[in-house]
Amino acid sequence: MMQASAGQLRFAFYGRGSTEDHQDPATSRSWQLLQAQAVTSGYGRVVAEFFDVGHSRVLPWSRRPQAAALLAAMADPDRDFDAIVIGSCERAFHGNQFATMAPLFEHYGVALWVPELGGAIDPALVGHEELMILLGILSKREIARARIRVRSVMTVQARDQGRYLGGRPPYGYRLVDAGPHPNCSFARRGVRIQRLDIDPECGRIVRWIFAQRLAQHSITRITRALNDAGIPCPSAADPERNPHLSGQRWSLTSVRAILGNPRYTGRQVWNRQRTDHELLDPDNTGLGHRDIMRWNTPEDWVISTKPAHPALVSEADFVAAQHIRAARETVPGRTYLLAGLLRCGVCGRRMESCWSNHRPAYLCRHGHTSATPPDPGRPSNAYVREDHVLPHLPALLIRLTAAAPDGKLLEAARGTRPRKPMRSGTSGSRRSR
Repeated sequence: MMQASAGQLRFAFYGRGSTEDHQDPATSRSWQLLQAQAVTSGYGRVVAEFFDVGHSRVLPWSRRPQAAALLAAMADPDRDFDAIVIGSCERAFHGNQFATMAPLFEHYGVALWVPELGGAIDPALVGHEELMILLGILSKREIARARIRVRSVMTVQARDQGRYLGGRPPYGYRLVDAGPHPNCSFARRGVRIQRLDIDPECGRIVRWIFAQRLAQHSITRITRALNDAGIPCPSAADPERNPHLSGQRWSLTSVRAILGNPRYTGRQVWNRQRTDHELLDPDNTGLGHRDIMRWNTPEDWVISTKPAHPALVSEADFVAAQHIRAARETVPGRTYLLAGLLRCGVCGRRMESCWSNHRPAYLCRHGHTSATPPDPGRPSNAYVREDHVLPHLPALLIRLTAAAPDGKLLEAARGTRPRKPMRSGTSGSRRSR
């Protein structure tokens, strides 16, 4: 497998460090390289280094930048190394990654040296392969144990202690000192914990937003009023913690997020979001998973048993704000038979009722509102008249449903529901689907 003689082997070193927030990359690289050099001492020298920082071991080698570069170099017939030496197996391989990659190493004629064996892996020995599989399982178990331990600790800290667990403070709050860290070793190094306190400028804006909502005003009206008054939006008020946002104007989503954040009641809340791990490609499981953030239901939230910081809204007002729906303004004599039943064929949004040329009609502005800045590139508004849709309803009803023996309507074989909102045609179309 190796052409060079003993003592003249050329090794490519591979190592991996955890995220920069939890480990010093330089120290991690140094001790892994030291282990690799101890294994290869007397057999050769390290001539190339590949070290990943900030990439999880869960990712396959092809999705780690330095590991992918090592694989590309390994496939080159003119490569400048004869073998690969690993600094730490549990940091390099996770789960069944070694079993997936072993045929690749053998195909290119590159030996793999690991500290756990004190030398090269022999593919002909079953014990070597079993040891590598076991190390991958232990690596996977280490991550699972860490996740369970961290989640349990954070649950207790949020629920019982009301501790601030990091992240951006909600708009209307600022971080203040809360004393020395409860961990004695951290406290000796001067580490201190923080808590939320009301921001004098932004806190009053949050109170005003809740007051307007409790007065039955719509989220659109509140957003428009904030922009008209020239009040800086959350990303403009704290640009250092919001570099990914433009900071130009208030949006409906930012106002809605404030109205739906229970931390304004003074209680600490954690686990409002979760990370799901989904296969990147179900047809190629070797590519691994991708992380997707999703919102948890209130039943899964962890809420402190007692107030943890000053409140900007009472719990009663917060609960009341969640059940407010802005009243629909109606004009006597104007009736919309299909209100809330039509969806736009361009963007999928529910169409708005409107009165046009003395007739009921339905309009979609594709998410554009008076609270958002103009966008010349957006599609033109979709419009459909009610009297153009109504003649098609009997045929649509026959298509979606069938008469049952007992006279009730059954869902069609394709699984659609009789009351599923209909979609309008393309932008400017007068027909409905």
